[in-house]
Amino acid sequence: MNVLFFLTPKSQVKYLDDTMTVRQALEVMDFYRYSTIPLLSKDGKLVGTISEGDLLFYLKSHPFNDISEFDNHSILEVNRKRDYLPIKSDIQMSDLITNAINQNFVPVLDDQKNFIGIVTRKSIINYLYLNK
Repeated sequence: MNVLFFLTPKSQVKYLDDTMTVRQALEVMDFYRYSTIPLLSKDGKLVGTISEGDLLFYLKSHPFNDISEFDNHSILEVNRKRDYLPIKSDIQMSDLITNAINQNFVPVLDDQKNFIGIVTRKSIINYLYLNK
């Protein structure tokens, strides 16, 4: 089976732009209630993933009185503990499953290493459950 069958395309995925501030990142993650979100460069490359924990540790080490103080702090200043491992769109399903076991979603890249979307663990489980 083709990995692209499970793909949620980039146009339907919320992600952070690497030019965003820490405040903007917090607002996006709060609004969409994500625990981890892809971080992309302006040219569509996957920079990594940011988690709630990454942001919490950053806030803990930068005491503040008001969240607006983080308008001048780049999201790139946040240390990421662990980036979700991406896959290429032409890999075998077994490799996708291996990544999905350890991640809520798997970023998918095309041949030029551009981010094209994600495969969620939920979509894989739903498929396996409905087609047992």
